[in-house]
Amino acid sequence: MSREYQILKSIANGDETAFRELYVQFSERVYNTALSYAQNVEDAEEITQDVFTKIFRSADKFKGKSKVNTWIYRITVNTALNHLKSKKRLSFIQFGGEIKQQIDFEHPGVLLENKEKAKALFKVIKTLPESQKTAFILSFIEELPRQEVANVMKTSLKAVESLLQRAKANLRKKLQKQYPKK
Repeated sequence: MSREYQILKSIANGDETAFRELYVQFSERVYNTALSYAQNVEDAEEITQDVFTKIFRSADKFKGKSKVNTWIYRITVNTALNHLKSKKRLSFIQFGGEIKQQIDFEHPGVLLENKEKAKALFKVIKTLPESQKTAFILSFIEELPRQEVANVMKTSLKAVESLLQRAKANLRKKLQKQYPKK
């Protein structure tokens, strides 16, 4: 039984110290993943808070069929995607059918000399279909092993590889359209 599994069992029994330990261990990864989806700090913080609330409430439901890390990433991805859907619906209603988008997202983990390229990339990542976006973010931004990405997404390794190929092709096509070679 892994240490993380024992921590979840303690959380299920109401142990706040165990919850703080899990938070310290995973909060940065959860936040970075949320930030990659939300592309703004406030939403990423809200998603992170929601993820840890869900973890606290459902720790007793974890059966150990996957790694704790995988389970937490799955919760994070689902929470981020649901947050974006609800935000898009709310924006659509508030702006009378016109959706405002934040264009100039700068991921804080990107080196200064790569900021402009990263801005363009994140702008286009946002347009990918959900499954491609998830495979791309978990594989290339979070740098998870492909098998773990497959586990998080509840799909096969072959399906993840296919999603990544399509995501890269879509990104390449959209980036070339926006930034044609001179």
